[in-house]
Amino acid sequence: MKKIHQLTKLFFLIALSSIHISCSSSNEGGGDSPTPTPTPTPTPTPVVKNEVDFWLTKGNQTSLLQKQTGILAFGNGVNIYPSIEVNEAQTYQTVDGFGFTLTGGSAQVINQLATQKKKDLLQELFGSGDTSVGLSYLRISIGASDLNATPFTYDDMPTGQTDVNLTNFSLTPDMGDVIPLLKEILAINPNIKIMGSPWSAPVWMKDNNSFMGGSLQPQYYEAYAQYFVKYIQKMKAEGIVIDAITPQNEPLHGGNNPSMVMTALQQADFIKNNLGPAFKTANIATKIITYDHNCDNPQYPITILKDAAAYPFVTGSAFHLYGGDISALSTVHNAYPDKDVYFTEQYTSSTGSFDGDLRWQVKNVIIGSMRNWSKNALQWNLANDGSFGPHTDGGCTVCKGAVTVSGTESVVRNVGYYIAAHASKFIPAGSVRISSNIVGNLHNVAFKTPAGKKVLLVVNDSDVATLFNIKYKGKWITTSLETGAVGTYTW
Repeated sequence: MKKIHQLTKLFFLIALSSIHISCSSSNEGGGDSPTPTPTPTPTPTPVVKNEVDFWLTKGNQTSLLQKQTGILAFGNGVNIYPSIEVNEAQTYQTVDGFGFTLTGGSAQVINQLATQKKKDLLQELFGSGDTSVGLSYLRISIGASDLNATPFTYDDMPTGQTDVNLTNFSLTPDMGDVIPLLKEILAINPNIKIMGSPWSAPVWMKDNNSFMGGSLQPQYYEAYAQYFVKYIQKMKAEGIVIDAITPQNEPLHGGNNPSMVMTALQQADFIKNNLGPAFKTANIATKIITYDHNCDNPQYPITILKDAAAYPFVTGSAFHLYGGDISALSTVHNAYPDKDVYFTEQYTSSTGSFDGDLRWQVKNVIIGSMRNWSKNALQWNLANDGSFGPHTDGGCTVCKGAVTVSGTESVVRNVGYYIAAHASKFIPAGSVRISSNIVGNLHNVAFKTPAGKKVLLVVNDSDVATLFNIKYKGKWITTSLETGAVGTYTW
């Protein structure tokens, strides 16, 4: 009994002690508080930064060279979408530039703009800022093209008279519009490359004494070679360096106004015996580029390059795509890989659609020419008025400029503007084409710029919107393009 009493007393003391400890644990008694257990800090969600800029143009024009706001960051999440893989270790040609032909008509309508409006347009077209599209290559006509108001050369003579010594040679017909405008453009971009192409020799040199058709008479080959020399020298005196010339625009088409027919054998003869030696004697470094006509006749430039005497004077061959397939450029490149190829003309028509022209020209003229070794990609006229003029009597009546100029203030950007801008804005001269694979109908081409940026231009040539990956160095982004849409991606 005494033992039970002792146990009861012990339990009472333990209980009392627990009450004391509990009271001491509160702050009410003024005792020291134990250190509270810290609350775990939540791990912050990592901020995903955009790594790829994406510029978009849609065929329905709801997006026109518009920078997209979504985030594109490289990762390695597995998906089932097709992948365009960009590999900068595999390199191809170096790019000279993208642009248009500055026709006499183009210069005329641009010069009609109010002073500030013209200044703003030229900065937008040829500048290098965020609001510019950076056109870097121009083709101009030596004399008139069919997109001048009237035909002319730089040495026109009264009927029955000749000027073998070119005493009357003068750039006067272009001193009103083309040459002043070129000077303004060069003030914006002094490095822009300029190619000159004649539509016709002076008519007194031709066998039909007409601006349309006919051929250069052999007795005037030397005079015509000196005509090119004088042209290059006099343009240089105006501060305009001609980087390259072609001996004849569309030498197999004599139906334009102006125009002149020159067969491959005639051009080879002219180059090796007259034009090439004349340039050499005058210490002219301007490139001589053959052909300048459609992809349906790669044999024309090959015939000239086969000529051992003409070969050393020729830098490369130029093409249009009103006939044939763009792969003709590779046909000539593969036959003569040490000679360059160029893409120098393709028009958009007043009867065409925005979506159809955007898709076809980006696929063929821009991506197609670049994937087939071209140094440049040029569309036809830079500007015209609302009636698709000026043009000669018999010249192109449906050729639509990159911009339409009306009056002194109105400038409308047409499909050609966006076709060129998706390349020119992001791929400066000196960029190098690098490897990228075509998957399905996602036609594309990739470049590395002089600053080290990678650029991928893609057009969705399928009839459905397409999700796809852009893969680079083992990681990828996932993006999409609507049917007919064009995207330029840079990182």
